[in-house]
This record gives sequence, structure tokens and C-alpha cells, in this order.
Amino acid sequence: MHALLGENGAGKSTLMNVLYGLYRPDSGRIFLRDRPVTFHSPRDAIRAGIGMIHQHFMLVPPLSVGENIVLGYDPLTRPWLNLRHVEREVHSLSAAYGLDVDPRAIVWQLPVGQQQRVEILKALYRKADLLILDEPTSVLTPAETEALFAIIRRLRADSNTVIFISHKLDEVMAISDTVTVLRGGHVVETVARSDTTPAALARAMVGRDVTFRVAHEREGQGEPILRVEGLAALNDRGLPALRGLSFVLRRGEILGVAGVDGNGQSELAECICGLRPPTAGRVLLGTRDITRLSPRAIIEAGVGFIPADRQRTGLVLDFDIAENLILKRHGQAPFCRPGAMNLPAVERHAADLVERFDVRAPSVRSRVRTLSGGNQQKVVLAREVSGNPAVLVAMQPTRGLDVGATEYVQRSLLAQRERGAAILYVSTELEEVLGLSDRIAVLAQGRIVDIVDAATATRHQVGMLMTGGR
Repeated sequence: MHALLGENGAGKSTLMNVLYGLYRPDSGRIFLRDRPVTFHSPRDAIRAGIGMIHQHFMLVPPLSVGENIVLGYDPLTRPWLNLRHVEREVHSLSAAYGLDVDPRAIVWQLPVGQQQRVEILKALYRKADLLILDEPTSVLTPAETEALFAIIRRLRADSNTVIFISHKLDEVMAISDTVTVLRGGHVVETVARSDTTPAALARAMVGRDVTFRVAHEREGQGEPILRVEGLAALNDRGLPALRGLSFVLRRGEILGVAGVDGNGQSELAECICGLRPPTAGRVLLGTRDITRLSPRAIIEAGVGFIPADRQRTGLVLDFDIAENLILKRHGQAPFCRPGAMNLPAVERHAADLVERFDVRAPSVRSRVRTLSGGNQQKVVLAREVSGNPAVLVAMQPTRGLDVGATEYVQRSLLAQRERGAAILYVSTELEEVLGLSDRIAVLAQGRIVDIVDAATATRHQVGMLMTGGR
């Protein structure tokens, strides 16, 4: 179990994409079982027994689990596909490794943790014995992460080798045997897990000491700016997701929202931002009812939104950095003039934000899809924060970020709080919620179980509330 650790953009995924045959190296050699190998495509890597589970899953959502697992795999010479035979094989493989996946389930209907298990099954079905897991916990809840670790330990016990790409120090310390740290595309060190500490690994990653918990003063807040009254909404399947939520958010306050993923956090954020119509209740911004306004009108009223999924709902991946940074203001001066975009103004604006938010890219005209996950998140943060919103809804703002980028995002949000912005901070990272919030609203089954003072709340107390207990 070998962990590959490094900042966002350090080269971890690039290195593994070379190993998997997606990229061709400019120089150097790869040895597999003491023999030099050259992979021209992932097919070559798969035939050599390498499987890769990508950070952003490579699944076809409308197809079933069984169809996804066999898709593109052609070891048989039969002229037709016996899907029932495949499903039986997948079921046996799933049971052997404790993966618990229904082969007939449609992929888009599965939660994220189950989709990741499909990716693991896909690699195992292809007889892979060297598995590369690229940021496998970046989209998982703590419970799903523990389940994944149990699967990894079972894989290791069955003589599989696992390369675990991560930037989460606690996970690396919990699961790995050895750790290689990358920084700026170079190997900084390779150490046994037992011979290092989280602080030493963080220093090797970032090149400086890192603050794991950003200190800040919890001061008195201003007047109420956002009121949510009796809010109810349905989820994507038409089932109740919010059941009469009510709370008040004040100027200069960070209200953390804690809860097991899937208990209404996404629906709450979407209702506030105009992306999901509530079935009951209302949302007030100051004295203005914004419940039924369009997302554009809510943006103009002063609400910013950092979505949980930066790639699907936060960015246009085929646009460049400069274009993404003006997505909400592209029709306003100075970026727009009669008949055309004011490109010099757009590029000046982008250059300023790229420098201020430390977005690491060749130029402001680089396509966003070429950036690392952490730098993509910085683009979203820069766009939302630069508009100086009165209310900022931040959904999982540090998901998938390394310790240095997490520290930066937290400091940026605290700066907005000091400016007087009200922040709704939604995260499944309980330590972050406890450390950053002024108050914490705990959600369970679409209801607010309690709102507690973050200065006196404990992890155990909030954890009990998250399960619906008291």
C-alpha cells in the first residue's frame, strides 16, 4: 500500500496517467515486475494487470453496473454479450471483496460511494492486481471513506498492490505502508509511514509549516441578513429532502451546516440560490422575499454560491480561466461593450484574480479542464468572492484540496466574514465545521436537529446530533 502525496498540481495524477498509458513520457522508463514496459494506451496497461480508478469516474451513467464493467472489455470471442453471465460474475466478485453492488442497478441512480465501487469492480473484473486510486476519498463521506479503507485492506490481504493518491494526511497515515511526497513535479522523499508524522509530511508537501486549524476570533455578529422560514423541498427522485427548515444568518457570521451527506444539504443550498423550487416556506434576503426569483436575480441581489461539484456546476471546463472568472458578470461593464467583449478588460481582471488567489496555470487563457482540482476550486472561489456578496453559500469548499489550499480557502472565507459577509458553510468535514463556524446547524433527515455554539460544541456532541440523537 503505497501512498503518493502532494499538493494540488504537484504532478500526482499526471504521473499515474503516464503509468496507465493515457500520457506518453518525454523521458525515463517504467519497470513492471522488474521488466521495462512501454504503454501506448490504457488497453496496454490493463493487459499488464494495471487498473486505475480516476478521481472523476469514467462511467456511462445511463448504463447498468454490469454493462459498465464489461464495456470495452473483449477477452471473449463470443459474437454476443451474455449480460446475465456477466452479472453473475460481478455479483460473485462483489461478494468476495465486500463491495456490495447490485450488477443490475443503473449507475446514475447510485450514490457516489457506490459508483466508486463500480470502478473498483471494473478493474478487478479485468484481472488487475496493481490498482491506482486517484484521490479516491475526495467525493466520499467519512462513513464511505471507512468502507473504502476496509475494501483496500481486503485487496491488500489478497496480494493486490495499491497506489493511493491523496493529499489527506490523516488518510495516508491510516492506510499506507510507504509514502512518496511530490512537490512541483519532483520526488521530495519516500518514507515508511511508521517513520514520519503528519506535520513532517505537510512540510514536505508545501515546503513550509502548515496551520491545520486556522485560528480566528468569534466576535458578535450584525443584524440578520438571511432568513429561512419553514423551507420544504423534494430531491431529484421526488422524495422529501427538506422538512420545514428555519434559521437566521447574520452579517459577519459563519453558520456551519453539519450532517451526513444526503440529509438535505444540497437541496438547502439550491433552494437559497434559486436552483431548486421549494414546495413550502420562504427565503428572505434582508426584507426581500427571494424564494421564487431566478438564479440571475438572486445573484444580482447579492448571493454568491460555491457549488459542491466544481466541474459539473461550478465551471465550464472548455472555457479558459479568464472566461470562467466573468461567468456571472459577462454582460456588465467593463467586460462587455456594444457588440463585443472587452477582451483586454477580461484578461486584466483574470490576471489580477489569478495572482491574488494563487491560481497556478501557464496563462489566464489556459482551459480550466487542464488545471488540477485545487486550482479549479481556486477559480470558483475567486469568481464568487470577488463579487463581494452579502451572503455566500459555500458547499464543500475544501473538498479535494490539499492542506495548503484548504488553509488558503479557509483564510479567504474568514476575510469575507470580517468584511461583513454572511456565510453558510456546508461541509461533511466535521473538524472544519467546528473550527471555522460561529454556530453550527445540524441536519438529519431534512430537519435541523439543533443549532449549537461552535465555541463550546464537541465532535462527539455534533456527531450524535448528526445521527438524529440528542
